[in-house]
This record gives sequence, structure tokens and C-alpha cells, in this order.
Amino acid sequence: MAEQPAVNRQVLGSNPSQGAEISQASQRLVSYSHVMIKSFKSQTMSMRIMRIWLGVTWIYAGWVKASDSGFLKQGSPTYIGTQLAAYASQSPIGFILNHFVEHAFIIGIFVMLSEFAIGIATLFYVAPLTAALGGLSMSIGLWLSSSFHSVPYFLASDTAYAVLWTAYFFSITKTKSKKRGSVEVNLDRRGVLRGAAVATGAILASVAGNTFAKGAVPMNTAASKAGKKIVKLTALKVGGTKNFIAANGAPAVLFRTKNGVFAYSAICTHQGCTVDYSAQYKALLCPCHGAMYDPFSDAKVLSGPTNRPLDKVKVAISGNWIVQA
Repeated sequence: MAEQPAVNRQVLGSNPSQGAEISQASQRLVSYSHVMIKSFKSQTMSMRIMRIWLGVTWIYAGWVKASDSGFLKQGSPTYIGTQLAAYASQSPIGFILNHFVEHAFIIGIFVMLSEFAIGIATLFYVAPLTAALGGLSMSIGLWLSSSFHSVPYFLASDTAYAVLWTAYFFSITKTKSKKRGSVEVNLDRRGVLRGAAVATGAILASVAGNTFAKGAVPMNTAASKAGKKIVKLTALKVGGTKNFIAANGAPAVLFRTKNGVFAYSAICTHQGCTVDYSAQYKALLCPCHGAMYDPFSDAKVLSGPTNRPLDKVKVAISGNWIVQA
């Protein structure tokens, strides 16, 4: 009878080491909660507003990508590779984006997870300086990629977010400097665990978004805006070409000859880089891997690592305009 209490303790799982582990886990959760609540209380109202807005917006941005089944699917109008190729045709860093297109799937995964991680870290105040720098970098990257040519400049939301992240970053820096006399980076065990928790949360959020994703619409069946004006007929002489963005958001190249007008997608059929017309070779050339297409013969492949011609884009002459048909 004297041994019964010991047996009961083992059956009930009240081993001292197990109890200590449970107690430590509980203490960590309580500690993290206290840090988050304390950080909100110690911040000014303006910092709280910026923190909530930026955190929620970045999480939502990640969710939009995770719940879009076409974001990582080649051939979809929302495919990350198609977006990068479209940006490259106009961006000042187009030469970089063209190389990104070659690894579009990996870039898409990285962007999606980064948006989730930055948003979660901002809301829960985990590595706030790193999160703010990450958000600032993404905003600047988007500005250079997609909205660099927006006129007037204040129509580009990416610049506004870059300014907002900058203001938030310096607000955090000022707060930390007042408390500690200098800005420190937390690389202790607790900081590593919090970082791992953020990374785990980003992955779980991506998986959750994917479960709600609907089937992607193939590029060739995507709804297009027939009649979209491309250029005035008088502005494009016979023998001339013009780069434009098709109704599906992809870059395209328009040609005018004495026989009429025609256009092709500017997305290389090898790995999605943006092709451009070379008057010297009278061909469409891919800068990434050297594919060459003949625009005067249905964009058939002349040379390079692909055997599929460029996709056609339907265009027509309507009055004084060349439009997408």
C-alpha cells in the first residue's frame, strides 16, 4: 500500500520533469503575451495605428497570394512569373526582374512567406526593427518594379507605404534608444524562439490560404477587354513596333506592316523572360537564354532552348485606333 501513491503519480503523468516542461511552456506563452501587451501600452497612439495598419495589410497581402491558386501556376493570368515579366518591360530594374522570372516559383513562395512573417512580427512586436526594414525593402522593391512611372507620384501606394515603414522604423528606434540608451538586437534564446514562432505562423497561414484557393483560370481563357485602345493609328508608322500591356496584364509587342497589324505576347515560352524586338535581326529576342522568334512568320522559333512559338494577341484597327480585339 505504501507504493501506491508513487504508481498513481506515474500513471497520471505527474513526473517531475514533465511537469517542469509544461510549466516552462506556460511561462513562455505568458511572457510573450505580456511583451505584446506591454509594447502596445508603451507606444504612442500614432505608433499603434501604424503598427496595426502595416501588420494587418502585410498579412492580408500574403493571404491574397496564398488563396490564389494561380499565383504559383504557370499559364495563369495571376501567375507571379507573368507579373514579373510585365513589370520588367517598364521597370528601371527590369534586367533584375527578368532574372527573377527564371525562378518565379521560388520568388513567389519567398514573397508570400515574407509578407506573412513581416505582418505577424509587426503585430506581435517580434524583432520589430527587422520587420520594419523588411517592409520598407518590399515597398521600395514594389515601387521600382510596378509603380515607378506613376504620374503624379502620389498615386503610387508603394511610395506611401515606404514612407510609412520609414516613419515606423525611426519611431521604434527612438523608443528603444530612450529605454536602453542604444538600439539592440535580441539574439538570445528567447528571441530565436519568437522568430521560429513567426516563421511557423507564416507557413501555417500560407497552408491555410491554399486550402481556400479556387481553381486558376488559364491564360488563354482569361476574360479580356475587347476594344481596349493600344495606340493611335497615326502614331505607329508602317514597319513600326510598340510594346504594350495586354488586357490580361502581360507584356506584348505590336507590329504594323503594309498588310495590317498583329501582336504577340512578349513572354518567352522557355522560362518567361520578356522578349524584345531587334530591328537588326528582324526577330524577337530573349535576353535570358537567347531564344529567337520570327514575328513575320507566326512568331515561330528560330533558335534557342524552346520549341513553342510566342502566343498571339488579337488586335485590330478600329477607326483611328489600334485596339485589342
